[in-house]
Amino acid sequence: MMTTPRAALAGAILLASCAVIAAPKLARKPAVSAGGLPRYGMVVYSDLCIHPDSGEFGGQRITLQRFSEVDTVLYEYTAGGLSWPVVASDVNIDPRGKQLYFTVQPPDEDERTISGKLADGGNTLVLDGGYCGDAAVPMRLKRVTDFGRKAGACRACPAPKPHKEQEKEKEEETPAPSIDAGQTTTAGL
Repeated sequence: MMTTPRAALAGAILLASCAVIAAPKLARKPAVSAGGLPRYGMVVYSDLCIHPDSGEFGGQRITLQRFSEVDTVLYEYTAGGLSWPVVASDVNIDPRGKQLYFTVQPPDEDERTISGKLADGGNTLVLDGGYCGDAAVPMRLKRVTDFGRKAGACRACPAPKPHKEQEKEKEEETPAPSIDAGQTTTAGL
């Protein structure tokens, strides 16, 4: 088969156009920094669950939408039933995409700021604050990748651990054992 100059020129143009189209994709920076949030797109973090006894939702869901002009957050929480989404104000994400904070004002509640850090390579959002009323235990929201899955069952909160101050108060309240002058106690040797 003999190639004509015209066919060779068409092949060269086709090859050059493919190279031009592929070049921007090869030179592009990764969409996600190592373990951080993507610069563009949508990410959802949630710990929503269903209470087995009542059938009501528990937990919260944070939907982050990143556009070139602005970042937005939709915050949902439970108070018996799932709340309407609250649009956050003052959304701030660090340049590496590993920390964020935003302000929400749910209906009939005071304004509050929610902050957190990414963990587990960006698959977990660890929120500052207390889980199950314990300020020392942070809330962990997993990244949602399967939007069709059903919510799992809620786990009961663990028994609260006594704080050092409470232990000291108990020690002070407990009277020391009294020793009767007529009795002696010896340790077994």
